[in-house]
Amino acid sequence: MDVTPLLYLGAPVAARSHPGKDSGVDVPETRYARAADGVHIGYQVVGSGPVDLVFVPHDYSNIEASWDFAPFVSFMKGLTSVGRVLLFDRRGTGTSDRVWAGASATIEAQMDDIRAVMDAIGCERAFLFGIESGASLCFTFAATHPQRTSGVIVQGALVRGTRAPDYEAAWTGDDFEEWYSRIEREWGQPAFVRDLFELLSPSLAHDESLVRAFGKLLRLSASPGDAIARDRAVEETDVRHILPTVQVPTLVLHRTGDRLEMVEQGRYIAAHTPGARLVELPGDDHIYPLDDLVPHIATFVESLRIEQSEFDRVLATVLYTDIVESTAQAATLGDASWHDVRRQHDAIVRSQIARYRGREIKTMGDGFLVTFDGPARGVRCATTIADAVHALHIEIRAGLHTGEVAVEGADVTGLGVAIGARVGALAGPSEVLVSQTVKDLVAGSGLVFEDAGEHELKGVPDRWHLYRVVT
Repeated sequence: MDVTPLLYLGAPVAARSHPGKDSGVDVPETRYARAADGVHIGYQVVGSGPVDLVFVPHDYSNIEASWDFAPFVSFMKGLTSVGRVLLFDRRGTGTSDRVWAGASATIEAQMDDIRAVMDAIGCERAFLFGIESGASLCFTFAATHPQRTSGVIVQGALVRGTRAPDYEAAWTGDDFEEWYSRIEREWGQPAFVRDLFELLSPSLAHDESLVRAFGKLLRLSASPGDAIARDRAVEETDVRHILPTVQVPTLVLHRTGDRLEMVEQGRYIAAHTPGARLVELPGDDHIYPLDDLVPHIATFVESLRIEQSEFDRVLATVLYTDIVESTAQAATLGDASWHDVRRQHDAIVRSQIARYRGREIKTMGDGFLVTFDGPARGVRCATTIADAVHALHIEIRAGLHTGEVAVEGADVTGLGVAIGARVGALAGPSEVLVSQTVKDLVAGSGLVFEDAGEHELKGVPDRWHLYRVVT
């Protein structure tokens, strides 16, 4: 039996060429994030876009050497058409600290490396793309941090290292021992490299430069001792119990002819992960080329992005306030005095927002944008503010509209926000104007309105009937 190793991320070609320089993808700078236990993790960021994708590699990787391997560069170019891609070397390999013992080698510690690199680039939420044993980290992270995981995508994945009665498409303990023995004898040597490359990427095995490059990648990624230590951890891996707890959307990609990680493993993962979608791809390449994965990844990501945007649309009452003739008053009072008035004004507004359970979105010049989940509270908040600021010898104008808004982090956008702003702009000193929608929704609340006529709102279709709050 031919014993073969587990997957790696990328391989460099001969030093005479650098595909990344001529591919249309800028080769990124390697930086370092520090995990919770102090281990330094090498990472790179490439591309931009509406979503973030974290590439979680297999055991052996070297993110710098990978940019000298044309199939890797081609795949990265495809992924960057989907979004911003975050690459990193797992601890103990490549550009990361070569620390691999005790607590630092656990799944929990490795999972924290994902969090560390996400934090380093200010990424709050991302899709995780994991290859082979990297899938185990993706599933563990997603189950532990669902609020930071947009979705999980895995290719040629495994979730248990050794064969079991209910998980037969895996190596036996004897297979692993034979593999460790061969690493000791032949790691990085030509016959070893060719056997392995023909198993991992048979469609590329005719290219001698890539075969040689693969051997270089193995040596740059890990020493023989490192490789054995890491694969012993893979042998002991079993995260099957985590799969039923994964509640984020999951896409399982697996080639039907994969001879290293058989398609039955992908089928097992999909069957035991709630709502997972399995796509069985033709061919027997375990790793590169991966370009045919990009359309499946793009479709999956885009469908979830659209779905999430729908989830992030909520009905809210939008309140805009603004100080009337603030520029003239600032000129009259002088900077210091006006600053003090503004400070007191802001304190009054914020106290009333809190009283009426509103949410301050942001300040704009001398005004506030606030949302409420109840229109009556929004109207009462506006009228209370208008009365309270009289003590400062200033007046505000306010406008309210209830409609659908899009929540984008701490901000809100959309037509509902635009309408609220336009209504506020039409209000006079100490006046609170509301749209017809607000008036209709607060019927029976005891609030009194008078007709303020129909108006055109700049940039908003149709004419809008507005009402003035009577206090």
